Amino acid sequence: MRATVIHAPFDVRLEELPDPKIEGPGDAVVKVVASCICGSDLWPYRGEPPVKQPRPIGHEFVGIVQEVGSEVRTVKPGDFVVAPFVVSDGTCPHCLAGFQTACQNMVGYGQGKADGGQGEYVRLPYADGTLVATPEVPDDSLVPSLLTLSDVMGTGWHAARSARVKAGDTVVVVGDGAVGLCGVLAASRMGAERVVALSRHEPRQKLAKEFGATDIISERGDAAKDAVLELTKGVGADAVLECVGTAQSMTTAFDVARPGSTVGFVGVPHGVEVPISRMFRNNIGLAGGAAPCRAYLPDLMTDVLTGEINPGKVFDSELPLADVAEGYVAMHERRAIKVLLRP
Repeated sequence: MRATVIHAPFDVRLEELPDPKIEGPGDAVVKVVASCICGSDLWPYRGEPPVKQPRPIGHEFVGIVQEVGSEVRTVKPGDFVVAPFVVSDGTCPHCLAGFQTACQNMVGYGQGKADGGQGEYVRLPYADGTLVATPEVPDDSLVPSLLTLSDVMGTGWHAARSARVKAGDTVVVVGDGAVGLCGVLAASRMGAERVVALSRHEPRQKLAKEFGATDIISERGDAAKDAVLELTKGVGADAVLECVGTAQSMTTAFDVARPGSTVGFVGVPHGVEVPISRMFRNNIGLAGGAAPCRAYLPDLMTDVLTGEINPGKVFDSELPLADVAEGYVAMHERRAIKVLLRP
């Protein structure tokens, strides 16, 4: 099969790898219908952390089950499935508590026990604990939105849930990538009265408004803080969604959070320090982390299949898998919000 392999910073290649086969009783082999490039894939692509040796990459895909192991019960060959961005057994105490990204037996894609997601096929263990099947094979028009449930829509939802967004709130979303935009959609869906998106890019501003943003602030840093405080009459936000993971984005998140609010953070942290003294003085909470997309998947899938939400709009570029390297360049250069790949 063909699959994407990262060799070094700015060096991804489509290569021939062995076809996957069932290796254990809980395994499944999935033929990929669509996969995509994640913002978190850009960290190793840019050399953070360094790539020590070539490895398959990609952790978001949907597809058709081809084979299953003898103990798999919840999916079968022919099912259309969504795969969350980590493989979880579904039975450990953390999975049962709804935090599959902390599974005691968690497996990462492309790390030997599961194939990388940006390929033609993926073998993974723990099929029952990981994969979620649609009631029937969906129309192709639904594939992009179903694909977002593997990561970015579930992650945006986790940010909003962690920030305790409720009806009537004023919510500020820091970050205008696919996760931040899905955070806008999540906050709006949860009943926020005002959703403020921090974005400097016109196409992303437009999509944020489609997803429910009531206000757009294009400034950054202190200027963004001042703009939010002016918008909220000096009070600040009832909830803040931090969807980037940099020192500046976290600083901005706390700068605009009102006393008693919570910052929901889902950006992979890089160089972040938490202002614990300000949190103490103003009773500002911090919650979030790696989103347990598997926990949210059934309900969000229903929302997609019934047309309640259409998060697939975050894909503003679609490429054949053969052009995966160009997809990485487009996202690195911010010429694309999110790139969908078709094998």
